[in-house]
Amino acid sequence: MKARLFFVGALTIGAFLFHQLAFADTATSTDDVASRRAQLQQELDQLNSQIAAQQQVLEQAQNQGSSLQRDIAVLNAQIQKDELSIKARDLKIQSLTGDIGQKNDTIVSLDSKLGREQQSLADILRKTRALDEYTVAEVVLSSESVSTFFEDLDSFASIKGALQQSFTDIGNTKTETAQEKTDLEDKRANEQELRQQQVIQEKQVQANKAQQQTLLTAVKNQASKYQSAIQANQKVVASIEAELFALRDTAAIPFGQALSYADLASQKTGVRSAFILGILKQESDLGANIGSCYVTDISTGAGIGKNSGTPFASVMKSPRDTLPFQAITGALGISWATAPVSCPQGGGYGGAMGPSQFIPSTWQLYAGRLASALGVSTANPWNAKDAIMATAMYLADIGGSGGNYTAERNAACKYYSGRSCDNRTPANQFYGDSVMDNAGYFQNQIDIVKG
Repeated sequence: MKARLFFVGALTIGAFLFHQLAFADTATSTDDVASRRAQLQQELDQLNSQIAAQQQVLEQAQNQGSSLQRDIAVLNAQIQKDELSIKARDLKIQSLTGDIGQKNDTIVSLDSKLGREQQSLADILRKTRALDEYTVAEVVLSSESVSTFFEDLDSFASIKGALQQSFTDIGNTKTETAQEKTDLEDKRANEQELRQQQVIQEKQVQANKAQQQTLLTAVKNQASKYQSAIQANQKVVASIEAELFALRDTAAIPFGQALSYADLASQKTGVRSAFILGILKQESDLGANIGSCYVTDISTGAGIGKNSGTPFASVMKSPRDTLPFQAITGALGISWATAPVSCPQGGGYGGAMGPSQFIPSTWQLYAGRLASALGVSTANPWNAKDAIMATAMYLADIGGSGGNYTAERNAACKYYSGRSCDNRTPANQFYGDSVMDNAGYFQNQIDIVKG
């Protein structure tokens, strides 16, 4: 028995020493990461100081009055400030990348620690069973004294205590590992957001440099050419504002008008105008591919294709949406039989109305808020202004306000499928990605129009 207990004690001490040595390397790695982070923070502080100084230069240039040279100075200050911001963001990304690497190392170390603790637990359990099987008869028949037997019992109690501690250690290690994995996902999301911001600002710097080069070329020529450039820009702005903005199931309107509606909705909800227009364009594109339908039987929700005449048994869900549909069209003084709605897809229901593609039951939930925001008695889902406001309100409710790229993309996926962007079926990431591409295009157009 003494031999067995000696082996258990040696096993426990060995496991402890192995645990300590394994984490000595981790501590050294942590010190290296902390040193690197401190260096990055120092560089970041210097860049932030330069950015603040460049902001003062920019503000001074903007207050110098309107002239060609002043415009060049403003652009130059803006470019330098943006380039410094890009460098600062690079440092943040480097720091996050280091943190992510450290988190990965910590998780690997914790997984290794968990394995060692589980192995130690298994060894202790085996020794415990061996001691449990050592009977009183064996004690009597053995050559050991009674005092030696009770010493062994004390050792057995110690092993029992070590067993309980091992259970506790394993539980703590699992909890710590789960927290480290959660922290790792947060840092990865933060890194992705910074990289998206980086791409957007780099494009803005390129655009400013191109505009600066245009103005520098104009400086070398006659002053009249600068006026020509202004007139040319005005023509571009006018052409953009006059460009028709397609809307689903209603007449197209000039882009300038659509933008004014989106700006109003943005003021009310905090959702970015370009993002609102990106959603509406995506819905318009879907409408062109899927087509529209009419409801022919209000009691069942059956209908036909607007252009094809193809019969559909489930254009609209009855009575959930057919009854609100009757109420909405009745309040607007139009016939439900001639009001276009979306056709069903993939065995489900259609019935969504107008540019914003709200089903009637959802539209009724927003009817009061819409009427109040628009200053009308009854909001019309087929009216461009009303539909754009409804889109913005819904996007705000599902997390699409604030201008954050990841939040906007997830809100777009929710607008389409009711859930954030993911790899599940039915697919929804294509919708979110397409909306963000649309929003990027419209933001460029808006920047040109608004100067």
